[in-house]
Amino acid sequence: MTDVPVAHGATEQLTQKLGVDIDPELLLLALTHRSWAYENGQGPHNERLEFLGDSVLGQAVTVRLYTRHPELDEGSLAKRRASVVSTVALAEIARGIGLGEYLRLGKGEDQTGGRDKDSILADTMEAVFGSAYLSAGPEAASALVLRLVEPLLADPERYGAAMDPKTSLQELAARRGVGAPTYSVTASGPDHDRSFTATVTVGDVTGTGAGTSKKFAEMAAALCAWHELSARA
Repeated sequence: MTDVPVAHGATEQLTQKLGVDIDPELLLLALTHRSWAYENGQGPHNERLEFLGDSVLGQAVTVRLYTRHPELDEGSLAKRRASVVSTVALAEIARGIGLGEYLRLGKGEDQTGGRDKDSILADTMEAVFGSAYLSAGPEAASALVLRLVEPLLADPERYGAAMDPKTSLQELAARRGVGAPTYSVTASGPDHDRSFTATVTVGDVTGTGAGTSKKFAEMAAALCAWHELSARA
């Protein structure tokens, strides 16, 4: 897929999904990966917005956890925050809103599965938060963050799954008596820009995931399988 849909009104479509009035040019910048910028005259890309969005995300989640859980100590709060703002969790949120289809990627990145890479999806999600902050202000940006991360915040068991999906899947499999998870990983792309796809099988459940390393791909696959196995409870 090229960036043509983005240039023809998909930013408006995405804005409607997000429910926040984001400036179209800022949103387009948030969706622009450095690989696209390098192939199109070294133009601007989303890394500065990502930097801003990381702070917006962290503050919103920190305040919500602090006010909602007066019973938790600092260590417990920090653990929960780390899981919610993790690359795996943010990538899951991004997939939930179909963010990958709106990305502006260079041809090479696009051809090697960049639209479903955890790292790219998570970074772009943060850039979107940054664009919301600049367009609609801190309150609207925080509200957007909390609306999207609420499924994680509302389900304590998912904290562990988002933080360490491989361990969580193994523990869940043991409780269900379906045997230990088994993983297989394939790699593609040049040595300097490898893309990995992992598949995990546990009982009759299969999960797949992609990432820029074997570790991230296996984590994404494990989280996918954990959700499927949990849903069968």
